[in-house]
Amino acid sequence: MSGSDGSLVRNKEGRADNGPEPDLQPAGETAYPIDRILQANLSKFTGGVSPITMSMAFFDWAGHLALSPSKLMEFQQEAAKSAIARSVALRESGADQEKERHKSKDRRFKDPAWQKWPYSFYAESFLRASEELENATQDIRGVSEHHENIVNFMGRQMLDLFSPANYPWSNPKVVNKAIESRGQNFIQGTQNFIADYIQLFSDQTGLPKEDFQVGQSVACTPGKVIFRNRLIELIQYAPQSDTVQAEPILIVPAWIMKYYILDLSPHNSLVDYLVKQGHTVFIISWKNPGADDRDLAFEDYLNLGVLEAVKAVQAIVPDQKINAAGYCLGGTLLMMAAAYLERQQNSAFNTLSLFAAQADFEEAGELMLFVDDSQLAFLEDVMWTQGYLDKSQMAGAFSLLRSNDLIWSKMVNEYLLGKRDQPNDLMAWNADATRMPYKMHSEYLHSLYLNNDLSEGRFKVNGQTITLTDTEQDIFAVGTVKDHVAPWQSVYKLHLYTDTQVTFVLTTGGHNAGIISEPGRKNRSYQVAVHNPESTYLAPEKWQEQSPSKQGSWWPEWMDWLQARSQKPKTKPPEIGDGRDYRVLCDAPGTYVFES
Repeated sequence: MSGSDGSLVRNKEGRADNGPEPDLQPAGETAYPIDRILQANLSKFTGGVSPITMSMAFFDWAGHLALSPSKLMEFQQEAAKSAIARSVALRESGADQEKERHKSKDRRFKDPAWQKWPYSFYAESFLRASEELENATQDIRGVSEHHENIVNFMGRQMLDLFSPANYPWSNPKVVNKAIESRGQNFIQGTQNFIADYIQLFSDQTGLPKEDFQVGQSVACTPGKVIFRNRLIELIQYAPQSDTVQAEPILIVPAWIMKYYILDLSPHNSLVDYLVKQGHTVFIISWKNPGADDRDLAFEDYLNLGVLEAVKAVQAIVPDQKINAAGYCLGGTLLMMAAAYLERQQNSAFNTLSLFAAQADFEEAGELMLFVDDSQLAFLEDVMWTQGYLDKSQMAGAFSLLRSNDLIWSKMVNEYLLGKRDQPNDLMAWNADATRMPYKMHSEYLHSLYLNNDLSEGRFKVNGQTITLTDTEQDIFAVGTVKDHVAPWQSVYKLHLYTDTQVTFVLTTGGHNAGIISEPGRKNRSYQVAVHNPESTYLAPEKWQEQSPSKQGSWWPEWMDWLQARSQKPKTKPPEIGDGRDYRVLCDAPGTYVFES
């Protein structure tokens, strides 16, 4: 809770005080517990997807298609052509002819074995059906874009059920493996399935815990927890050089997963890399909320999280501005904090670095399929009954968005081919998920994803409207080519909302692997260009076409950027904590990271 001057009000124990216990639901809601319980129970049969949203999308599409005879005729003609092509392919068995027809980019059919008959016929039939689906669900006049995307998405999910890659008798890789192993792949696959089934109803991750122990093999960069409140632990890392950059670095990770995505194994830890480059590094470790934390609001994540961390860093490294970095939603929160502090005439930051972080959520990728008023009301009822959004519910939504990679490919590899992917630190981190408190999750979905309040100048912090043009710091922004959570084109739109210099990097990889891109890693490259306030805005595709490309990791590029903006010469490392308000509480990685 904030005082009249915008400062945090503290209780007797020195922790930020949220004031009196709030009602169990956000302000303005009317309590209809029977309705909520009904919808929450219904969600168990719909996978958390609102049946009303699905029904509205289907009737919007079907109704307009029924009133579009020209589109129906076009669809029927294409379907007839496809049927003829399939009948021709069925009669032909020439491999060369099949290769000429089969030019799909679908990775499921890249193996040369798919070019041989009859597998080429199975693959081509499926791919033509996919094309027919695209033709039937897109470019129908009158259908809202949101409903069109939902119908197309759900149609693809249903069609993928019948992919020939998913069945042992129609997948040549499975057939060949069965012949080579004399069926041992099916025995191993059955064992894998039974093990996964058991893990589904337990707290096990399915990964060898002894290989990825938090604090020992992952999240093991030496440091101390120097501050704790009901929402965060603040870690200060031990210096590994005689002198350090004058400006400390504060990292704000996303709260939807554990913080140590940025401190994985020593060889690919961004934190360890920064410390060895001569930086004083602090990072926020978010609490894994439970039912008792259902009242935590979005503003609490700003006040108890970023602003409390800023206050601590300023006390430990006084008279120095902070190089702040935020990852994913942590980057979005950091932008809000920077704008708010400028409004408070507290220019705490020297620079802002934003990794896969969006400011404009209008084009936030396929996640927007799950964002409309009906879907959010349905989701709120699910969270209302338990006080949070469970990690398995979030994982289910993300799996649907990448069903080919996270569902079907896993099923084929592990259950049909009998193989297990070699566990790694990123897989261990991904299995170590967190929950989202009811009130906060509802507020940020409505404010950011549904209403896009931040980019449109309506977002309020502690009762004060902020805009991204309030920020005055140079920005280093990173997008990743294969990001399905924060598409790089959406991240790139930051250029439209700031009046400062933006250095934009587009790197290979996805939302996680593109950011964890340590020097020396193979097959990594990135593009980088600087945009000044007076420069002409380039569309994302034009920027990608014109910006120079470099080989390797973007991390050294970031180090050079920070060095160029350092205001003072290097100095001795600061002490761990200030010895007064911020003292050593325990060793890193702290206690919150172990909450399950």
